[in-house]
Amino acid sequence: MAAVTTCGALTIKGAMPEAYQEILTPAACEFVAELAQLFRPPLKELLSARQQRQAKYDAGALPDFLAETAAIRHGDWQVAALPADLQDRRVEITGPVERKMIINALNADVKVFMADFEDSQTPSWDGMVEGQINLRDANLGTISYTDPQSGKHYALKEHPALLIARVRGLHLWEKHIELAGEPIPGGLVDFALYFYHNYRTRLKNGTGVYYYVPKLQSHLEAKWWDDIFRYTEQRFAVPIGTIRATVLIETLPAAFEMDEILYMMKDHIVALNCGRWDYIFSYIKTLNNHPDRVLPDRQVVSMHKPFLSAYSRLLIKTCHKRGALAMGGMAAFIPAKDPAVNAAILERVTADKELEASNGHDGTWVAHPGLAATANGVFAKYLGDNTNQLAVSRADDAPITAAELLAPCDGDRTEEGMRTNIRVALQYLAAWISGKGCVPIYGLMEDAATAEISRTSIWQWIKHGKELSNGKLVTKALFASFLEEEAKVVLAEVGAEVWQSQNFARAQALLLDITTADELTDFLTLPAYQLLD
Repeated sequence: MAAVTTCGALTIKGAMPEAYQEILTPAACEFVAELAQLFRPPLKELLSARQQRQAKYDAGALPDFLAETAAIRHGDWQVAALPADLQDRRVEITGPVERKMIINALNADVKVFMADFEDSQTPSWDGMVEGQINLRDANLGTISYTDPQSGKHYALKEHPALLIARVRGLHLWEKHIELAGEPIPGGLVDFALYFYHNYRTRLKNGTGVYYYVPKLQSHLEAKWWDDIFRYTEQRFAVPIGTIRATVLIETLPAAFEMDEILYMMKDHIVALNCGRWDYIFSYIKTLNNHPDRVLPDRQVVSMHKPFLSAYSRLLIKTCHKRGALAMGGMAAFIPAKDPAVNAAILERVTADKELEASNGHDGTWVAHPGLAATANGVFAKYLGDNTNQLAVSRADDAPITAAELLAPCDGDRTEEGMRTNIRVALQYLAAWISGKGCVPIYGLMEDAATAEISRTSIWQWIKHGKELSNGKLVTKALFASFLEEEAKVVLAEVGAEVWQSQNFARAQALLLDITTADELTDFLTLPAYQLLD
């Protein structure tokens, strides 16, 4: 049983060593409680609206542009001017809020490091609080780390990358912190503690407090965040616009409300980002009851597919019309030691970044410092002496239609692809419930989004009775047998000791449960979170 302490109006159900008390101070807890008191009730209404909208899609409706917000889409307006240090974001690296990773990422040859409390970070109690400690130290410039095994020392170099923090999505709640007997939204906790402990330092350093906001599904959810930003700025007597946000467009419904999201946050927003992996997951989830919209193998769903190409081009056109940056997606590859294999990886990364840069994206993501030079080279070619591509308006493009954003995707469903998905999802789940939210698997840096695609694809194939390319019908029984077989493959790959120590048996049971359930589990992290301390 976790220790229970109180901090003002909050009940904290987690260990509180001295270092944690530097983060969860009485004043910081007061701020968290204030935000929860004010903004938890409307969030519950927004989450209920998500369910109501999904019920309509399940009943046969399809997402579309909103009639009631047409005036916003057709209006002549711009977002607030971009701060100087957010104008050049040609390459960004992402990763969890672990101490060594933060240092390596800030030292990488990139413009921005997105420190992630969400998809690449398991939200364990220690992980969340230590992440706040690490980011506080990073902003102060004092962060360092000595590896206990190798003795290697890590410290910040001069001129580190710009730090942006990504908070948790609206669906994730922090079970370790309660107000009036109920948990608090995880994203509120992340936002509040990061702002409280870093705004003075960042303002003193001539910058603002910058966030990534994930998984929004509507412009009303964007307004919820904007209301929080505005309240916070007024409470701490800092100028409007001290807080700046980049919003990930990584849900299918949000793709139809990009203008509206920018408008609702226009004093605070600086960019939209193509969160492609979560977007593919959301396409599956949103259209899960539509048999004509079933995706093929994850491995063939590239940005060349019509529905993803339309999404990227619409995001660029919308952002640049409104004066916001349009960020590209993730290169999830990991450099290989074999020169020939590595050359092939860099060739694929180059092609991916060429597509983004030539479309007009202002920057892109990489998952590993070893890919930064390649991404920088591509964007340098397209940017030239410019800091971004805001001048690329795509104004002459034909309008992107709902039909294009919803276009079915061709490609095979293969047994090999299904088995790969099973191994990836199993290994990721095991890592996640063992405390690691970002895991190298088969040459890719996998996070929650890619694991979500892996398991929801199979769920949808089962639901609609799809066949694999070899004629095998995808059923619950077939999945269960493949899972048993692939678990043995993974056991042989990782060894018995790792299998035991990293919760593989629990992960296998959870994967079987959520993939064969009659109802689609919204996020695998929700049941997995219950397995965390």
